[in-house]
Amino acid sequence: MKTTLVIMAAGIGSRFGGGIKQLAQVGPGGQIIMDYSIHDAIKAGFNKIVFIIRKDIEKDFREIIGDRIEKLCAERNVEVAYTFQALDDLPQGVTLPEGRKKPWGTGQAVLTCKGVVEEPFAVINADDYYGKDAFKIVHDFLQDYTPAHPEKYCMAGFILKNTLSDNGGVTRGICKTDAEGYLTQVDETSNIEKTADGAQAEGRVLDAESYVSMNFWGLTPEFIDKLEVGFKAFFDKLQGNELKAEYLLPIYIDELLKKGEVSVKVLETRDKWFGVTYQEDKQAVIDAIHALVEKGEYTKALFDDLDA
Repeated sequence: MKTTLVIMAAGIGSRFGGGIKQLAQVGPGGQIIMDYSIHDAIKAGFNKIVFIIRKDIEKDFREIIGDRIEKLCAERNVEVAYTFQALDDLPQGVTLPEGRKKPWGTGQAVLTCKGVVEEPFAVINADDYYGKDAFKIVHDFLQDYTPAHPEKYCMAGFILKNTLSDNGGVTRGICKTDAEGYLTQVDETSNIEKTADGAQAEGRVLDAESYVSMNFWGLTPEFIDKLEVGFKAFFDKLQGNELKAEYLLPIYIDELLKKGEVSVKVLETRDKWFGVTYQEDKQAVIDAIHALVEKGEYTKALFDDLDA
């Protein structure tokens, strides 16, 4: 079955350069984190890549990333497409609030895929390294998609201790599951810090073995229609926070869970997540990627191990 990887990259800065964390070179051949996600997705069996970007960065994005990825994907029969997130792309009847400067979050980003993504899909952040296992288990889950059950989703469940930074607090969606491994709640928790024996947030001890969401979801094409309905409802409830409020995937999926409209299977991955949350994280990511190359997990040229 055709499956798509959707990469949320609209948050990349409009001025490309060494300061843009999504473009930090972390691989021995100058690869960026996104290259490893695309490699792992193709290896797992995904055969379409969709980049969500902004129009104002399209030219630079294609020159630095897109054209190169399109070429290697074409050699492997993998389709590449683009969608564009825009501040003023709003539901009918909604007026852009005066003074609003940034788009409306990850929910609005994925909504741009309407009409472009019509198959089961995974969605990830552009600047996160997730590991090979996450792509394989999500891809395999999506292979069981049937239009008779459009409400069955999944999520790559990372272990909290494998997602923390040595350089400061991070925000994670801490997940609760039932006895069968289905998601029951996502608790967005800020300022989670690594401690000597686990993790804490604002002085509250957290279970370092608990699942967290790293915005790696496996979804059905019908979800996009739900997102559209939810986006309108988001504005209907928006009062007094028009300049900063965001329509976020984990929060909306949590709303659907509470209504009993969907199920989300949490698929455990023990892979370690890497990301450049802080500038100081960059060297740790470089060291980790190089260690994976030394172990033979990746080739130095990266895509050489994929059959053309």
